[in-house]
Parts: sequence; C-alpha cells; structure tokens
Amino acid sequence: MVQKNEPTYLPGEGILVIYLAGGCFWGMEKLMRSTPGVIRTTAGYANGKTGVIPDYETVSSGRSGYRETVRVEYDPAKVSLDALLFAFFRVIDPTVENRQGNDHGTQYQTGIYFADEASKNTVMRIAEIERERHPAFKVEIGPLQSFYEAEEYHQRYLEKNPGGYCHIGRTAFEEANRMVVDPGRYPRPKPEKIAEMVDKTAFGVTQKGETEPAFQNAFWDHDEKGVYVDVVTGEPLFTSSDKYRSSCGWPAFSKSIDSNAIVSREDRSFGMKRIEVKSRAGNSHLGHVFSNDRESPTGTRFCINSAALRFIPYEEMEKEGYGYLKELL
Repeated sequence: MVQKNEPTYLPGEGILVIYLAGGCFWGMEKLMRSTPGVIRTTAGYANGKTGVIPDYETVSSGRSGYRETVRVEYDPAKVSLDALLFAFFRVIDPTVENRQGNDHGTQYQTGIYFADEASKNTVMRIAEIERERHPAFKVEIGPLQSFYEAEEYHQRYLEKNPGGYCHIGRTAFEEANRMVVDPGRYPRPKPEKIAEMVDKTAFGVTQKGETEPAFQNAFWDHDEKGVYVDVVTGEPLFTSSDKYRSSCGWPAFSKSIDSNAIVSREDRSFGMKRIEVKSRAGNSHLGHVFSNDRESPTGTRFCINSAALRFIPYEEMEKEGYGYLKELL
C-alpha cells in the first residue's frame, strides 16, 4: 500500500486538497464526489499511530488511531473550501466522539485535516461558526500527519454498490449536487464588524435571535422583483418569485434559493416546538420554517424577519454580483 504524506503528495496544478473524516468513508466520498468542482476523491486512513501501516482490518480493530478519511481534491475556481466544509458539517453529528450514525469506534471519529496554511485558516474560521450552532463540538481539527489510500474495493464504493450501507441520507447527495450558492463568496465578518454594519434591530434579530413585530417590518408586504440576501454576509437566500402574501405579518417564502444555504434546528423556546432557520455562512438567525401552510403554494412557509434580510432589486442584481441568479426570476 502506497503512503501519500503531505507535502510529498501534490495534487495537479491549480487543484487544492483537504482531508475529511466523517464516519464511514463510503458516504463521505459519495457526498464529495456529488459536489460540483470536486476533481477526485480517495478513501483512506489518516493520522494514526506512528509505525502502524494500516489496512481495513487493522483500522477496524479501533486500536490503530487511524480515522476513515476522504482525500478531496477540488478546483477552487469552481468550488470553495467553505462550501466543502459546510457540506461536511451538514451531514455529520459534531457533538459525539468515535461514532457517526450506527457506526461506533475510533476509526469513525470525525475530523478535518489540512495540509497548508491557507486551508488551515479557512478550516478554523468555518469550525468557529459551526461551534456556535452546537452545544458540544467534538470534531478533530489539525494538520495532516499521514494518509494511506484504502483498498481498491473501498474506492467509489457506493457507485459500485448502489444499495450499499450509508449513514448519510441519500437526499444529501442530491442537495450537494444541486448547490447554487457558494458560501465562499459571502464570508462572515468579525463580530465587532457586524455590530458596525447593521442597525440595532438587525443586530438583535440576527445575533440574538430576537423577533421583530408582525406587520411592522420592511418586507412583509413587499412585492418588488429581486432577491433577498442575508443582511450580514450578503449570502442570497430567497427570491421574489417564491415570496407570497401571508397573513402571518412577516415575509413568507415557499422555498429557498438553495437548500444548502439554510441551516435548521429544533427550537423549544417560549414553550413551543418550532424549527428555527439560520443562514449557512453567517449563522444569522432568520426566523422559522413551518409545514402544511395552506397559504403557501408548496405547503412550506419560511417565516423570516425583515431585519435579517437585505433586498437587491432585479435591475441591480448584475451590479451587486447576483447576476448569476437572474434566471431564477
């Protein structure tokens, strides 16, 4: 088995690399291969005990220290590391150690391993955002120490065995493949900068989870053609085509521009059970999403605070850098 250690291993010109351990490597490899801009994926074993040459049997013992890991080679002109990392966090449970789904053992410990300083900076920035979303954070973050390619039968396993086991839901592969918005274009500013950028109401809504009054906000009855973006990062979230007049008193949308750009979690505040929605790149509180809404053409209602949004009129989309979304309108 050939060991591929950084910096000995160098991807092709213009191609970057990141190493992702997300439980069973069959599903993580499929997820990354589903993402436009990823050039090559390799299932393997990373960062184990010095002197141990891993194979599947050795790693499966749980005593080697190696993690089932996917080497991801990608074209940064087509997809950002931000996008790959957010996709990674979307399908793992970052709050547990040495397991994912039904798989238990040290080989299933989650981790992100970088091989250069620029990747390190991005990984640290995205990890900080993800830490804010969870009560605990157990993902290993660190430099790549070693990587061994796994046996050939593990490579593209789910392509060879479409019905094979996977702890990642199949819809995740489809969502990754349909990514419209790359979060790398919309990085979150430093916290102190956010306070300077937005007004008091927007800060309270996006950063503290507050709610503005119904029927007394900017966009509840707004019907101009254009896109609505995160007021903090500018990440595009909704279009006017999917906005409908709702009796709730807040802006209501039947769907988002890109399902990958919306992060949801259970919210039990105020004695209610709801699903809170936040923006992906900014982690801004947006509002809540509801099912079986009779007024919505899809049955889904994204009930969003106006203060969490900035509106870009259709005529200004090209100038503002959102021209690539005009076809959605």
